[in-house]
Amino acid sequence: MKTKTLKKNKVNVVTLGCSKNLFDSEVMMSQLKANKFDVEHEAQQDDSEIVIINTCGFIDHAKQESIDTILRFAEAKNEGAVDKLYVTGCLSERYKDDLKQEIPEVDAFFGTRDLPALLKTLKADYKHELIGERLLTTPSHYAYFKIAEGCDRPCSFCAIPIMRGKHVSTPIEQLVQSAKELAAQGVKELMLIAQDLTYYGLDIYKKRNLAELIERISEVDGIEWIRLHYAYPSGFPMDVIDVMKNNPKVCKYLDMPLQHGSSNMLKAMRRGITREKTEQLVRDIREKIPEIALRTTLIAGYPGETEVDFQEMYDFVEKMQFERLGVFTYSHEENTHAYQFEDDVPAEVKQERANAIMELQSGISYELNQQKVGQTMRVLFDRVEGDHFVGRTEFDSPEVDNLVWVKKTDQNYIRLGDFAMVHITSADHYDLYGDLAS
Repeated sequence: MKTKTLKKNKVNVVTLGCSKNLFDSEVMMSQLKANKFDVEHEAQQDDSEIVIINTCGFIDHAKQESIDTILRFAEAKNEGAVDKLYVTGCLSERYKDDLKQEIPEVDAFFGTRDLPALLKTLKADYKHELIGERLLTTPSHYAYFKIAEGCDRPCSFCAIPIMRGKHVSTPIEQLVQSAKELAAQGVKELMLIAQDLTYYGLDIYKKRNLAELIERISEVDGIEWIRLHYAYPSGFPMDVIDVMKNNPKVCKYLDMPLQHGSSNMLKAMRRGITREKTEQLVRDIREKIPEIALRTTLIAGYPGETEVDFQEMYDFVEKMQFERLGVFTYSHEENTHAYQFEDDVPAEVKQERANAIMELQSGISYELNQQKVGQTMRVLFDRVEGDHFVGRTEFDSPEVDNLVWVKKTDQNYIRLGDFAMVHITSADHYDLYGDLAS
C-alpha cells in the first residue's frame, strides 16, 4: 500500500561507477526530458514515481555497491515509496538472468546498449535528433566527453568487453557538433573518455585518429581545456603528445593506466608491453613535455603475483615518480581470461601491497607539490567549500586529483566556472594553497 503521494512521470536516475556511466545517464536523462518526464539525478526527496539505477559491474566492490543500491530501492518499492524500478548498465548487462531471479521487485533489467528498449518500456520515444545531447549532472563548466564505446583489448583481468562490447568510435563530425552544443551551454573543459582513447578511429578511419579529433575539438569556440583519460600504453600514438605540446587548449595531462611494473605480471595480464618499453614510453613523453602530469592506475594481487613481482612494481613507482596514481586490489571476475587461474594472493596481502604503494605515492606527491610553491598557476574554480574557493590546475581532473584552495576575503571574488591566476603559497600531500595573483 502506498504510504505517500508519488509525483507522476517523475524519474530519479541513480548512477554508480565511472564517468562513462555518468555520460550514459546524462544521455538517458536528455531523452526522458524530451519525452516530458520530470527528471532528477540522484534526487534528495523520495517522491519519484520511477527510479532507474545505472549500475557498475566492474569489480567486486562496485558490484556490491550496485546490488546494495538496487535492494534499497526494492525495499522502497515494497513500502510504496517507489512505483516502478528499472535497472540498467554494466551489472545488468552481465548478470541480468541472475538478478531477475534474486530481486523480483525490479520491473525490468536493461543492458548497456538498451536505451531505446528502456524508453519504449516507459512509453517514450527514442529521439534520434537528440543524438549527442545530454542533461549535464556535472558543474556547468565541465563535462565528460565519451568518444568511443567498448574495447578490443585482450587484458586478462577485465570484464569490460563482456559488458560493453567491441570498440566503436563516434565520428569526428558528430563529436565536434556535441562539443559546440556543450560550449553553447557554458562548458569550458571537456574530459575525453573511452575504454581506450588511443584506439579511436581504427574502426571507422582505419588509423589511430585521436590527434586529429583533439585538434578539431580545440577549434570549437568556448572550449578552453581538453583533458585525456584512459589511454593504453601499447602502441601509443605519439602524435597526440605533439598536439598536447603545441596546442594550448590541450591540458598537459594524461591518464594512462599501466596496471603493473613487472614484465612478468604485464605478460600474464596480456597487456602487450614490458616494463622496459613502458619506462621508455614515459621517458619519451616527458622528454617532449617535461611539465606533463601523468596519472596511472595499478593492480595489486593479480594471480601469481609474488613478493618479487610486487617489489618490482614498488621500485617502478619509486623510479617513475608519477604525478598522480591510484591502486586497485585484484578482483577475480567470471568469464575473464584470468578467471581460469587461482586467485592465490590473500585479500589482506592484496590490501597491504596496495597500501604500501599508496604510502609511497603520498611521499612522491608531497615532494612534487612542494616544487610548485612559489609558482603562479592558472586555476579553474569548481566550487566553494566553507571559507575557501576550490579549483584545479590543468594538471588535475575532477574527483580524483589535487585541489587548489584560495581563502575567501573581502578583497577577492571568484565566480565558479571562471579561470584565475593563483600564486601558490604552500602545499601538502595532495592539495595546493594560494592567493589570487594581483
